[in-house]
Amino acid sequence: MPIRLLCLCFSLFFALEPARAADLSTTIAAVKPSIVAIGTSLPTRSPAVIFFGTGWVTGDGLSVITNAHVVSNAIKADQKESLGIVIAGEGNTIAFRAATLAGVDPDHDLAHLRLAGGPPLPALKLGDSATLREGRELALTGFPLGMVLGLHHVTHRATLSAITPIIIPSIGARQLDARAIVQLARPFDIFQLDGTAYPGNSGSPVYDPADGTVYAVINMGFVKGFKEAAITNPSGISYAIPGRYVSALLQRAAQ
Repeated sequence: MPIRLLCLCFSLFFALEPARAADLSTTIAAVKPSIVAIGTSLPTRSPAVIFFGTGWVTGDGLSVITNAHVVSNAIKADQKESLGIVIAGEGNTIAFRAATLAGVDPDHDLAHLRLAGGPPLPALKLGDSATLREGRELALTGFPLGMVLGLHHVTHRATLSAITPIIIPSIGARQLDARAIVQLARPFDIFQLDGTAYPGNSGSPVYDPADGTVYAVINMGFVKGFKEAAITNPSGISYAIPGRYVSALLQRAAQ
């Protein structure tokens, strides 16, 4: 390759990198108002609000999507508590809005909440997850370690590394729990990402860095050893539920 042409290629590469970073910066600012925390509120408790995971607003601005296991953990709490979303503002400012459970898809670990009154929130567009291919650049935003680090939006870049079956191979039958057995009977493909998701990222939207279109929902991190190792020794591998299952859950609520 001629030296002049080689220099031109390098110039184009380095010119594109700042543009990509600028696109993501703009997109993060646009999606943050739509990404909320999922928690419960009890005024007589300290702290009054407890965080369980991340969710994001879609549809008419009153629908919130998160993981089913996030909601399950929340509703196991004291019945006097109110389920809802926590809107993170500037600094330590937060606002709690009550919500009701509109639908659950336990097979794909998804839950649909409906805000109980109040103005609609900015909604994220749900894209066609079937169009994604391995190698696609993506981003995810949520509240990793929310009760430890505070409710501050955190964004990670990620690449769609593989489209793989939901079941993670077990060493032996003793490692198969009831949920894994159900998944063996009804397997489906899941997105494997090279971005690191921490506890608290469950329910985070996985979106296009250029325009914020959501294509998947963070489900779990593949961690080494015990759950606590996700903090000290993350694997760098995460999994996300394709958005087509979100579409199906929302359609059931509309029927």
